[in-house]
Amino acid sequence: MLRAIFLILIIAVTAKIQNDPAGQQIVLFKQKTSGPIGIMTTSAGAPIEYKDATNTLNSRLLFNEYFMDSMTHLVRERIPERIVHAKAGGAFGYFEVTHDITHICKAKFFSKIGKKTPVAVRFSPVVVERGGIDTSRDARGFAIKFYTEDGNFDIVGFNTPMYVYKDPLLFPTFVRAQKRNPATNLIDGNMLWDFLTLQPESLHMFLLVFGDRGIPDGYRHMPGFGIHTFEVVNEHGEKSFIRFHFTPDEGIRNLRSVEARKIAAVDPDYATRDLYRAIGNGKFPSWKVSIQVLSYEDVKNAKFDVFDVTRVLPLDDYPLRPLGRFVLNKNPVNYFAEIEQLAFNPANLVPGILGGPDKVYEARRLAYRDAQYYRLGANFNKIPVNCPLQNKVLAYNRDGRPPVKDNERDTPNYYPNTFNGPVPYVDEKRVELLEIYQDDPNNFEQARELYVNEMTKEERGRLIENVLYSLGGATPTLQDRAVKFFTIIHPDLGHRIEEGLQVNRTDYHWYD
Repeated sequence: MLRAIFLILIIAVTAKIQNDPAGQQIVLFKQKTSGPIGIMTTSAGAPIEYKDATNTLNSRLLFNEYFMDSMTHLVRERIPERIVHAKAGGAFGYFEVTHDITHICKAKFFSKIGKKTPVAVRFSPVVVERGGIDTSRDARGFAIKFYTEDGNFDIVGFNTPMYVYKDPLLFPTFVRAQKRNPATNLIDGNMLWDFLTLQPESLHMFLLVFGDRGIPDGYRHMPGFGIHTFEVVNEHGEKSFIRFHFTPDEGIRNLRSVEARKIAAVDPDYATRDLYRAIGNGKFPSWKVSIQVLSYEDVKNAKFDVFDVTRVLPLDDYPLRPLGRFVLNKNPVNYFAEIEQLAFNPANLVPGILGGPDKVYEARRLAYRDAQYYRLGANFNKIPVNCPLQNKVLAYNRDGRPPVKDNERDTPNYYPNTFNGPVPYVDEKRVELLEIYQDDPNNFEQARELYVNEMTKEERGRLIENVLYSLGGATPTLQDRAVKFFTIIHPDLGHRIEEGLQVNRTDYHWYD
């Protein structure tokens, strides 16, 4: 009897291992190849002899090209890490139009129901370094690259429907406040709470970060939002304004703090593994794509700044309209080539989509491009994963750090010219991006709405526990400032946090 149970357990474990494309990738590679795939070579293509590849003792190292080639490459294998969003999972698939919006936007990849466009998607915690954990309490990046016939269109979004600050001048401050203390090299709660209480508009988003939505249960169950209000035009040049929403078909799921810490102890790559495993087993994750739509008159008559990224657009006033869905059905073949080098840029726009008129969007057009130049070089768009798939690039850029591909061959390298180089197209109904005036941020009423009407009693309790877990180690001055702003959001929220802090001060202990 015991022997039978033991055999059943072995069979079950074996079956689980065999159905794990993430854990068994290298085994699966062996199974689909009949033997060594060929003779190993140097990076210059020269075949390597067996002795050179297996032993260097009592031989001249400089004459062993395998040794020289591999040793000198090893110390150059790392590129600069992203300052934020360094750790990520990602995959490939397609976007399909399910509803007609051509009366709103003339972008070709929205042109008809059923049309499919290839996509690449990257999901990423904001703060943790490349070797960090997937289950940190943090916002997540939700970035999509659409490989359209008019070039690449990038939505560099988040898993929260709002962003942290309204003035892009605060971007370096926000990043540095969440990163490591330069003296101790430790994450410092005083720095974070100093930022949050000096810029209280950030508390709207951080109510979500400290709430139940602060730790998604893997990427397949995580929603996404474009955060900006994009200006779009139809074929007649008529303006509309939209916000993108991405809702997982498998439902939104999140982890509790204790559960997340347990997972981090045994599987720091939990979300990345879950995504790869699901796709590898044919359980392709998908998201419903919806938009909120505003007319030009809606924008003018709104009682608040609809371009303020620290705010949401109320669904009661601007209901969701279905647009399409996207499906991820292909894992990366090589993570570094296809996910680490996947380069997003909000400036990647296509005819029909003008981008966001807010200052955060304008600043991101600079910051993302500059980050890719620093990490990947001036030719980052010639890296295969960043190349447009459905149209031919005809640019006047030349030379620079590889890859240069064919370096634009023998075409003229300046514009204008009279020698048949590529020429720009003419848009008879060209529309300029709206210019707007933005006042100082003030979104306490939306944070109050979130706390009172969008959180259950139990969710509010867990929010307060998570805030205290972080705020409890900060200085009393920062705690008092935080209580002041939480009280403005709602007296109950401020009172309960103040009570919790008083208990901590009476029976003080350190927080992680």
